[in-house]
Amino acid sequence: MAGIDAVIFDWGGTLTRWHDVDFHAESLALAQAVIDVDHPVEVSQARLHEANRIIWGRSRDHQQSATIADLFTEAGLAHDPDLLAAYYEFWEPHTETDSEVGPLFEALRADGVKVGVLSNTIWPRAWHEGFFERDGVLHLVDGDVYTSEIACTKPSPEAFRAALAAVGATDPARCVYVGDRLFDDVWGAQNAGLRAIHVPHSTIPTDQLGHTEGEPDAVVHRLGEVLDVVRRWS
Repeated sequence: MAGIDAVIFDWGGTLTRWHDVDFHAESLALAQAVIDVDHPVEVSQARLHEANRIIWGRSRDHQQSATIADLFTEAGLAHDPDLLAAYYEFWEPHTETDSEVGPLFEALRADGVKVGVLSNTIWPRAWHEGFFERDGVLHLVDGDVYTSEIACTKPSPEAFRAALAAVGATDPARCVYVGDRLFDDVWGAQNAGLRAIHVPHSTIPTDQLGHTEGEPDAVVHRLGEVLDVVRRWS
């Protein structure tokens, strides 16, 4: 399809539906991996909750990436990665892939458009790829970038350039980004030279909003509508 080489997708809140999350419960799940016996669980939970706020604040304000290990380091707590089962299980109900993703990815690839994923995440690649494999769409992803593996997060142009490289695209003007956030996804993509499609499914907490909100090139209310937009631009 002439005109568009690749469509890159955000993950949480875009390929998955937005869920409100109890972050205190998340921190309690994280605390199950702490191996510092001198700290009661409630102390570890409080430290991890604050560390989470700091880690994601750095992503928002400075586009600094992090990993789960960095989160424990920020909290000043030692942990055993093999004890993260409670944390994984806490998040798993929120990871279901939207039912329109498979048909959309198949149609884009049939049109000769590469499909990519760029996610701001502290999780390892294996978790994300496991969710895609579980839901039957991993084989439809031509390239994926998880910011836990690179130095920066969205909206840094470097993150978008990494995503384009992952799918073999070289011209951002011939690529599209799809996401649920007007700062990270829309403004970030446009600042990197891509067109941006907004999927306004999510209720973004105030403390997760960035300094700028982009004006999307298109808005869709179902992921399946992305195909018509891309074909129109092509």
